[in-house]
Amino acid sequence: MVDWFYLGAIFDSDSIWLHWHAHLEVIIGLGALQLIYIYATGTLRIKHGLATSQDPKQTALFTLGNALIFISISSPLHILSDHYLFSAHMLQHIIITLFAPPLIIKGTPKYLISPLLKSKITLKIFRKVFNPIFAIIIFNVIFSVWHLPVLYELSVHSHWIHVTEHILFIVSALIMWWPLCSQITEIPKLSYPLQILYLFVMSLAQILVFGIVTFAPDPIYTHYIEATRIWNISPLTDQQIGGIIMKVGSGFMFMFMIVVAFFKWYDQETNNK
Repeated sequence: MVDWFYLGAIFDSDSIWLHWHAHLEVIIGLGALQLIYIYATGTLRIKHGLATSQDPKQTALFTLGNALIFISISSPLHILSDHYLFSAHMLQHIIITLFAPPLIIKGTPKYLISPLLKSKITLKIFRKVFNPIFAIIIFNVIFSVWHLPVLYELSVHSHWIHVTEHILFIVSALIMWWPLCSQITEIPKLSYPLQILYLFVMSLAQILVFGIVTFAPDPIYTHYIEATRIWNISPLTDQQIGGIIMKVGSGFMFMFMIVVAFFKWYDQETNNK
């Protein structure tokens, strides 16, 4: 039986799965985001006549995306990732960058976004930020830089640096997903052929980080070398599993989306004939 220590409490390897801990800033931040969404799609929508109704499916998608972020950084997964397993940390990163952001974008009604883009200056800024080339660069640079040993060690030892890291991951992921999930005409999603190209480039972009992490002959991150071992997983094996989670998680998702985009493109071309 393994003893676990977290915030003054000791857990064994069974009870750790029942331990949830949400930091105050997480509760306030995500709670406020959900309340703002409910107000904007309810009272604000009716008051300003933005739309006749709110699609419950969009509400469900946004709420699910928000909930996934909360679960990933407040559940036992967070304890495992912060104190014991690099692989758990990679799973956490997959959730907050690949699963939650597209749900949030899909769940945000266009009647809430379009009014923000009426100003030519604002529209110009948004178009530059959500430009596909910039989106690929900014997401992969941020993701890669934070996996440098120096910054990674800082993030796992400093709570607020870790918070900053996760915020940057989520924001850059929202930018990265926009060209694929946009619902507004002002900054539309890419055509299906360009979606396929975009996803292909994204699938290649993390190969360098994946290769270094997965095929390194020795563990890279001191934090996990010194961490208490659980389930008899060595630091090097844990690091290799983390690298595989990083690449396989994104690879499967992007490949699936390439296939979906291809068939939608095919149907579109067929219907246009």
